[in-house]
Amino acid sequence: MRHANFAGAAVASLLLAGLGQAQAQESQEVEMHWVKTDGVEASIGTISLEDTDHGLLLTPDLSELPPGVYGFHVHENASCEPGENDSGEMQAAGEAGGHYDPEDAGSHEGPYGEGHLGDLPVLIVNENGEATLPVLAPRLSVEDLTDRSLMIHEGGDNYSDEPEPLGGGGSRMACGVIGS
Repeated sequence: MRHANFAGAAVASLLLAGLGQAQAQESQEVEMHWVKTDGVEASIGTISLEDTDHGLLLTPDLSELPPGVYGFHVHENASCEPGENDSGEMQAAGEAGGHYDPEDAGSHEGPYGEGHLGDLPVLIVNENGEATLPVLAPRLSVEDLTDRSLMIHEGGDNYSDEPEPLGGGGSRMACGVIGS
């Protein structure tokens, strides 16, 4: 599975190399914040959303994150406020709801698969705690994200529901609301 993640990243890098010539159709900037079970906290930077001929380009400008690879998703609601999960426990950014799945695909197959549309390529944070590497979501546009939220999850993402659901990612750690 690790090879599939690297293969997806390689394909995305090749596509991104050609995006410099693609014309942007629409763009938006989303401010990202730390989230906890008791509320929304300080800003960690922004993520720019831009339509291209190859899909949605997401360009992070984030700092003060622990180095590593993180799950990155579009969630169904435009909120980063805490809310109760299915077990009745408070969850950071719980009001964001689940992953964006307008076609009820019900599966987690990554940004290039046929699963739900909320799957984005993983977010990579360098050794300085910065995330600046753009990622491409070929099946999305800025318009699709209207009144949704972006979420960064602790842990990585294997783009599968096996062996753990939703790519095996962890708790919600940062969130940003995408306006209309």
